[in-house]
Amino acid sequence: MIKFIDLHKDQYGVEPICKVIPIASSTYYDRKQKENQPELRPNRWSSDAKFKQEILRIWKENYQVYGVRKIWKQMNREGFQIARCTVERLMREFGIQGVKRGKAFKCILNEDIADRPMDLVKREFVAEKPNQLWVADITYIRAWTGWVFTAFVIDVFSSKIVGWKTSNSIKTGLAWMP
Repeated sequence: MIKFIDLHKDQYGVEPICKVIPIASSTYYDRKQKENQPELRPNRWSSDAKFKQEILRIWKENYQVYGVRKIWKQMNREGFQIARCTVERLMREFGIQGVKRGKAFKCILNEDIADRPMDLVKREFVAEKPNQLWVADITYIRAWTGWVFTAFVIDVFSSKIVGWKTSNSIKTGLAWMP
């Protein structure tokens, strides 16, 4: 917001801009005063400036794949006293992050092709006795071997699993349980 005000203050003025965006004009002037007078800056500003350079250095030295946890551990090994949340905050400010391994699963179904059964219970999941109403669902998780899909059939009255089937592919046969 401070940068935005700096860019437009000549055209509109500081106070009118502050009335439109959610910032007090005193906050803007306080920030500008601290930028011009380093002795007024809080200690966090100077430590953040030092830590930012170290975080960026470690991230670049490690092929830009280290995330928050690994950078924080490396900084602790090098003798820096820094909190993990501080590393996370500064990395977010830089716009850097670690590499996420693995491929995300995307279940893409064409709305025209996907035939969906009608909602026969109209979202009323209430049963007065066992085996009166069963519902089904499919879920998936990532395992060492890849994605694992599981279909469940649940008795609404007892909330117990009546049947289940697991597969490493999400094919129509997974949901079919004779």
